[in-house]
Amino acid sequence: MRLRTVLYGAAATALASAAFAQTDGERGRDGQLNIIYWQAPSTLNPYLSGGTKEVESASLVIEPLARYDENGEMVPWLAEAIPSVDDGTVAEDLTSITWTLKEGLEWSDGTPVTAEDAVFTWEYCTHPEGGCAQASYFDGVASVEAVDDRTIRVNFNAPKPFPYTAFVGSESPILQKAQFQDCLGTRAPECTEANFGPIGTGPFVVDEFRPNDVILLSANENFREEGKPAFASITFKGGGDAAAAARAVLETGEFDYAWNLQLDPSILADMEAQGIGEVIAAFGTSVERLHLNQTNADPSLPPEERSVYIPVEEGNFQSGNQNPHPIFTDPAVGRALSKAIDRQLLVDIGYGAGGQATCNLLPAPELYASTANDDCLVQDIEEAKRILDEAGWTDTNGNGIRDKDGVELSVTYQTSTNAVRQDTQALVKQWWDELGVETELRNVDASVFFGGDPSSPDTFQKFYADIEMYTNNFAGVDPEAYMANWRCNAMPRPDTAWQGENIQRFCDAEYDKLVDEMAQTAELERRGELAKQMNDMIVQSYSIIPLIHRGSPSAKANTLAGVRMNDWDSELWNIKDWHRAE
Repeated sequence: MRLRTVLYGAAATALASAAFAQTDGERGRDGQLNIIYWQAPSTLNPYLSGGTKEVESASLVIEPLARYDENGEMVPWLAEAIPSVDDGTVAEDLTSITWTLKEGLEWSDGTPVTAEDAVFTWEYCTHPEGGCAQASYFDGVASVEAVDDRTIRVNFNAPKPFPYTAFVGSESPILQKAQFQDCLGTRAPECTEANFGPIGTGPFVVDEFRPNDVILLSANENFREEGKPAFASITFKGGGDAAAAARAVLETGEFDYAWNLQLDPSILADMEAQGIGEVIAAFGTSVERLHLNQTNADPSLPPEERSVYIPVEEGNFQSGNQNPHPIFTDPAVGRALSKAIDRQLLVDIGYGAGGQATCNLLPAPELYASTANDDCLVQDIEEAKRILDEAGWTDTNGNGIRDKDGVELSVTYQTSTNAVRQDTQALVKQWWDELGVETELRNVDASVFFGGDPSSPDTFQKFYADIEMYTNNFAGVDPEAYMANWRCNAMPRPDTAWQGENIQRFCDAEYDKLVDEMAQTAELERRGELAKQMNDMIVQSYSIIPLIHRGSPSAKANTLAGVRMNDWDSELWNIKDWHRAE
């Protein structure tokens, strides 16, 4: 299989030039484009779901001020230029950043885009009565103001050495105030029409949205670039599985693009041999990991307690947790579980050239990648057993399951329905069985697991299990906002409608201090040191066990040109430039 990875430097420039060669002509000249994401989107509002499928499908319609290209470099999008200290648009004391909107920007309904829309988006995501899946992008923001119709000033509570967070990247787009102004706080999830059909500035508009099924879109006639998009319409199909999605591009040709083909590498190679399409991939920061619940997930607990961090002092997360997990608050257990895993075998079986074994939550860029945890790369079952013995987890009743203080080492391990993930589960269960750990496997349809429905018991945010596995990453190259995901107050819980990024409910006052320090540190090497410290603190708490640094293998038809594979932003980031190959 020819797994094509992102090119850099002169090669990237040449590739980009080729991609833009076919930009002349009328908008919509290339007719229909068919895209398949086997995880079906449940909303087109990325502020109500942190799922990649929601963020990427929404990126066809709503856009940020700036985003990241395939090399991880920031490029202006709705903004005229990237602000800097040199031109005065980033304050010398780093307490504000000022963006200027491109002249003449219009929403797809023909109304002007103004700075007030950005102000509203900040108010929407930070409303005290609502839950926002992308709240970390607004960490440290004191206010957002409209200096005039085209000028947006973001003011920070303290000097912000890396001020490119709010409104940058596919996870932090601008919403139209006129459409969402009655959807603040607790009303946000109730605004179905807006959430399913946002009015945007992007190259496409929503004609029909069927949750967990299909999105029909057409070219935005008010899009700011003449002759773009080349495609008149898109069918964005969701659901099924990765194998069916791959076949639809590489064997049958029914679709032009298929996302996230987490399949046995040999299967993809056989499909690609048909000559209809090709597999493409890019590496960024995606890590397949295990989350070990730090709160009690016992099904007998009421909803206000199950998988909920309950502070000893009301409102003070750092005071401690009244509702700890009976097993995983002992880091020795997580350490043993990690040591028992053969990560390279998981790569060989499930990822091929699209994966690399990792011990880090933050594997890239190189400046931020720690080497302090690399002992996980070598499986050692006997060492894992020794760790558990030393920690007092032994089989006292001879039933084959270790126990301690009356608690058996018995866990529920869940993930989304996906062939590679089920293979991973089966192997991990086998290794853990050797340790004397009883493991119940569970998988949930991906559209539900990664959905944002606060009433569903099966979402990854609600985490009604002991362990869960999935991949996450961040847009851009600076990890400040990403590492802030594990602040104590970022945990999903009932009063946030189960929104929040701290999925495993990790809380450490020292970690929060590192987050605060990074937010005030400009020197790049020190930022790298802080990121490594935060990575190591989480990894060595064993509340997260990293497994695979994943590339993002997708497939495109040979007739589709202009695709610039990107793992630093939405894969669909430059869909305005996609076109039919001659």
